[in-house]
Amino acid sequence: MAALAAASSLLCVLLPAQDAGSPDARERRRAARALEKQGSSAIPQLEKLLSDADLEVRIEAVKALVGIGTQHSLDPLIAASRDRDPEIQIRASDGLVNFYLPGFARDGLSASLRRTGNRIMSRWTDTNDQVIEPWVEARPEACEALGRLASGGASMEARANAARAAGVLRCGAAAENLLEAARSKDSRVIYEALVAFQKIRDRSVGPKLEFLLRDLDERVQTTALETMGLLYNLDSLPALRSVLARTGSRNVRRAALTAIAMLPDPANRQVLLPYLRDRDAESRAAAAEGLGRLKHPEDIPELRERFDQENNNLARLSAAFALVLGGNHELSEFSPLQYMVNTLNSATRAPAARALLIEAARDPGVRAALHQSLVRGGRDEKAGLMQVLAASGDSESARLIEPLTRDPDLHVAQEAIRSLRALRMRLP
Repeated sequence: MAALAAASSLLCVLLPAQDAGSPDARERRRAARALEKQGSSAIPQLEKLLSDADLEVRIEAVKALVGIGTQHSLDPLIAASRDRDPEIQIRASDGLVNFYLPGFARDGLSASLRRTGNRIMSRWTDTNDQVIEPWVEARPEACEALGRLASGGASMEARANAARAAGVLRCGAAAENLLEAARSKDSRVIYEALVAFQKIRDRSVGPKLEFLLRDLDERVQTTALETMGLLYNLDSLPALRSVLARTGSRNVRRAALTAIAMLPDPANRQVLLPYLRDRDAESRAAAAEGLGRLKHPEDIPELRERFDQENNNLARLSAAFALVLGGNHELSEFSPLQYMVNTLNSATRAPAARALLIEAARDPGVRAALHQSLVRGGRDEKAGLMQVLAASGDSESARLIEPLTRDPDLHVAQEAIRSLRALRMRLP
């Protein structure tokens, strides 16, 4: 025992106590890593380390703040976003989002950061569909910080990452900064700014983004085209039709056609009709949806034929949507509306079905039919329909969802709680 005690004492001498105020930068780095385990009580010490002269100390401090992840981390992370190092800016951005959307930092850009000297390497993912819940609102100071980085971050990666973060948090207050980012010469930054606007859904910015409809980067161009439709920019229709008529790219053609389809205008009918029998399934789908929104009685027989004969499931879903908008609210084994509800059982096609049902359910007749399906639907149908009604439901929807919060199926009950909260937030 005496020998063990002596060895322990010797070890303590050899390994100095971790001291955030040590003159040794390596010791301060170790101290920052250790402080994370103390939780919120360590935040004041970590905040001091954010102004350390050693870059690695500041990086460890911001990583620790992200790891702690409480509301008390927000102000220090906002302060860290002002650091001129791009890695710290990226980590601070991800940390701000992580508070409102737990797990974001684990899968975000900062998770793949590697540093070689002054060079930062990272791995971008093109999956960018995350957004906070409707009832969650980010602090204005956090959005201000992200907007400032989106337009003036220390590197293009830091700017693009901040633009993505601003979209996830639906930072409408960052619109001016995001518009500046959209005027960048970096395609990644422009792309992330456009996707952010798609999530924020501020229609007033649509006309200010039209200059990107002819961008030389195809991904930027297609995203700009999609954004015109999602922001309901009717004034962009002449430019959209021009792009559709001139492009030789299948992807650009699809995006232009989809955007046109989302903007109901009588002049679109002659543009859309030829694509209803196009060889490309996505073009057929867009044409069907666009004609459905126009609700022209003469198009119903053609749309019905497409629904009956279409061999592509997504294009058939679009034809079903068009028929439902045209007044077919029947729920029977082979009806268009029942087909849309059935598609909620498909893992791959359910997102498309939900999006179309959300739009269709704004019609009281469709909504009443979906209430019937909610009562008798299966597990996935109930979950999907509650998401639809959360966005387009009414007080009757809330009355029907409320008992499902006590459903014995945990998945159904959790979705009911979430959907009911979102729906009640919308209701007067």
